Amino acid sequence: MSSPFFSIAVPCCDVAKYVRECFDSVVSQSFRDWEIVAYVETSGDDTEAIVREYAAREPRIRVFAGPRSGSPSVAHNVCTDEGLGQYMICLDGDDKIAEGSLQRLHDKIAARPGSDIYPCAIKQIDELAGSKETIRDNYPSDFSDELDGVDATIMTYRGGRSRCPMRQLSIYSLAYLRNAALKCVPGLQYEDSEFTLRALYQARCVIPLHEAFYIYRKRAGSITTDAKAYVSSLYSFAAVFRSHFEFSAKVSEECSFKPELSRLWAKAWLEKILFKWFNPRCVKHVPRFERVKTLRMMFENGFANASKLMHNGRAVDKIAFALIRAFLAFPFARPSVEKFFALFYFKRMGIGA
Repeated sequence: MSSPFFSIAVPCCDVAKYVRECFDSVVSQSFRDWEIVAYVETSGDDTEAIVREYAAREPRIRVFAGPRSGSPSVAHNVCTDEGLGQYMICLDGDDKIAEGSLQRLHDKIAARPGSDIYPCAIKQIDELAGSKETIRDNYPSDFSDELDGVDATIMTYRGGRSRCPMRQLSIYSLAYLRNAALKCVPGLQYEDSEFTLRALYQARCVIPLHEAFYIYRKRAGSITTDAKAYVSSLYSFAAVFRSHFEFSAKVSEECSFKPELSRLWAKAWLEKILFKWFNPRCVKHVPRFERVKTLRMMFENGFANASKLMHNGRAVDKIAFALIRAFLAFPFARPSVEKFFALFYFKRMGIGA
């Protein structure tokens, strides 16, 4: 096979209900210079049979297989290693891409070649809310300037709660990923948050395209919505934030580091930690010992990296961080810390038990 323009990484596990629609959304594109690198994990349905059926009649689909991991990381890494294209697109097996979008993406990239990352946009269809559609983009719609990775990271985190760390949001240069040795952590459920931080920050050139090519299906039973997987998600998020703190401590030593990033990261990451571990609903339904155990995993290498980040953080973030440390250090203080966050943080947000 000659070198295609796009290599499309498709992780597939228990998605027999959706994977035909996913593959059809690529095969039916008017732009033909692509390949699919499908990674099929052991499934309890006909996912692998369907994927191999498509590969049998479409030579641009290559299939790799492996054991169940509960994470799309392996598919991403296999495509990084095995992809023959210039640019990589990440497409989950239960999602799809918009009609005609590959041609539009090609034309926009060809008009402004050479970027390491081309951030785009995502159309999210929330099946849990009556198929409500929303568009998610990390950059202002009228912004089209070229950025380096540091400034792109700052602009992304300035987006506050609308910030979307999904790996599928962007088109990546495969040469960049390989030269920078950028891989996803195997087995991590929320590998997007861990990977995209490193990939974006280290990029030499980032050009936002604002193309809403990806159609993301938020559905019941996926790893992002299954209530039974909540405790498991805490383990993954603990690993994500441990990596975040290590990365921030490392890059803060660089001459090019901008202190504003410490404030933005501290705010964004603490908001996420508080929501995952201290949301009143979580406190009510997730055993305290699980939340203590996973928080300890987050800080298993100590508090030095996080403390370094908080040095430039806001006063409110420093207080929240101190309370998290007290929650871990003093068992008698745990009910009081939970009550404090419920009354003075989540109540202000309108979130109750």
